[in-house]
Amino acid sequence: MKPNFFEDVYEVVKLIPPGRWTSYGAIAQYLGTRGSARMVGWAMNNAHALPEVPAHRVLNRHGQLTGKHHFGTSGQMQALLEIEGLQIQEDRVVDAQMYYWDPGRELI
Repeated sequence: MKPNFFEDVYEVVKLIPPGRWTSYGAIAQYLGTRGSARMVGWAMNNAHALPEVPAHRVLNRHGQLTGKHHFGTSGQMQALLEIEGLQIQEDRVVDAQMYYWDPGRELI
């Protein structure tokens, strides 16, 4: 793992457009560290002190809000996504694939 891996993760996350989401694994793969989705998760756990990093847009591969417990309140992650136009039901993005943003395709 590169020493500035967390910073690399944050730079990718900053590029996710409002109303879209990506997964921990997609970020890892884009950074050339396939299999390090958990490390991306650790980076996101530390991102909540960085207001310029839209951590709420990073979900698990199924579009589930698995990181919601790292936000100020239990509903904050969902609220941020809904403000951007995403519908959430049972902690999952409705029609998730329609709003999925793949950095490997979008950042060519």
